Amino acid sequence: YDSDEGRAYAAAITALMTGRAYRKSAEVAKRMGPFEGYQPNAAAMIGVIAKHRAAVGNIENTSSVPEDLLSACRQSWDDALDLGEVSGYRNAQATVLAPTGTISFMMDCDTTGVEPDFSLVKSKKLVGGGELTIVNRSVPMALEKLGYAPTEREEIVAFIDERNTVVGAPYLKTEHYPVFDCAVGERAIHYSGHVKMMGAVQPFISGAISKTVNLPETATVEEVRELFVDSWKLGVKAIAIYRDNCKVAQPLSGKSEKTEVASPPVPLTQRRRLPEDRVEVGRKFQVGEYEGYIHVGLYEDGTPGDIFCDVAKVGTTLQGLVNSLMISVSVGLQYGVPLEVYVSKFAHMRFEPAGLTNDADIRTAKSIVDYIFRWMGKKFLTADQQEELGIMSPEVRARLAKSYAVLENGGIVGEPAADPVPAGQTALFNHWEDAVECARCGGRMVRTGSCYTCRDCGTNTGCS
Repeated sequence: YDSDEGRAYAAAITALMTGRAYRKSAEVAKRMGPFEGYQPNAAAMIGVIAKHRAAVGNIENTSSVPEDLLSACRQSWDDALDLGEVSGYRNAQATVLAPTGTISFMMDCDTTGVEPDFSLVKSKKLVGGGELTIVNRSVPMALEKLGYAPTEREEIVAFIDERNTVVGAPYLKTEHYPVFDCAVGERAIHYSGHVKMMGAVQPFISGAISKTVNLPETATVEEVRELFVDSWKLGVKAIAIYRDNCKVAQPLSGKSEKTEVASPPVPLTQRRRLPEDRVEVGRKFQVGEYEGYIHVGLYEDGTPGDIFCDVAKVGTTLQGLVNSLMISVSVGLQYGVPLEVYVSKFAHMRFEPAGLTNDADIRTAKSIVDYIFRWMGKKFLTADQQEELGIMSPEVRARLAKSYAVLENGGIVGEPAADPVPAGQTALFNHWEDAVECARCGGRMVRTGSCYTCRDCGTNTGCS
């Protein structure tokens, strides 16, 4: 994949595909007329086709490409240009490259477009739960093409199925390893290889290439910047990147989660007790008809070390349960459990009593526990942590308001506002008409672009 010869072959195939498509488009235009708007743009359209044809002569390292394929490429673009100058074109664009996705299963192939295979053995998460193991079906064909005997191919394939790598496979020659390189794994293709392949075929694609460039988990901001700059230099029209493990759950992985690997024992943490004389912060709150008091003891560095809460008379079930929870959380904090872990677990829990609060930043609470931990998050976590956990502090609300404004203006800051909504209608209608329930807090999510966002807790479904 990441070789000059591979890129030349891919460029030739793509050139032939698009050249034939435009030739047929010109033939259709001869009978049915060109596309609407062609005449005012005829000179520009002919110029684009001429550039496509000229790009065939710029394909490098053509020694690996069969001469009959190159000849067919040149002829297809000559025909497309000659016919188009006379009849025009029925299609303004003829080709794009789609990503692999799920359509590859229905097409009975491992990849589509110019994507390398994700991994020799993949585990795909299923919507209903469980995993589907997918083994690359092109490996036996490649081994046969490389001249390996049937018995050798069987042993090599069995080795790959078991270990998900070709390194160390019996009979397989070292010089053949690059043939089986994939997007991730022990012999992962460098991200520059993805970009170079896109740059090789882009001159022969009408539109853009929908392809994910896979980056390792260790990729830096500077490497991402270089990737975008290199793509621009190569004339790539669009690019998407994905850094491994950047999301809590990803649809494809190169290994099964069922594999259990022994991990070294975790060292025990000593308890860090609060000093006898400590600084405390408190808060009187109200949730529905219930009033309560939160008391948080602080270490010298200002981080919380214990928490107590009075919400009802001593001896009541509610007071006993809340006190038990607060003692457990306090001990955990003193043993080093991060506060954000507790906030992520207890914030947005829904049970009675619930209702309006007296907190200007937390207008409603789904339970007393929900209020306590959202208030703790607002008080002691950073703005980034608050946004990730759905804590709507004033700073986080300002961030989200800005992002909503960008999305609702078509994604460009500074664009004029949309046309005013006619009388009797509401601008929120389009946001709520297909709203789904938030998995975190149970609230209603609104559409933001192609995703959904909960305006109660800030959860976003994410896009890929």
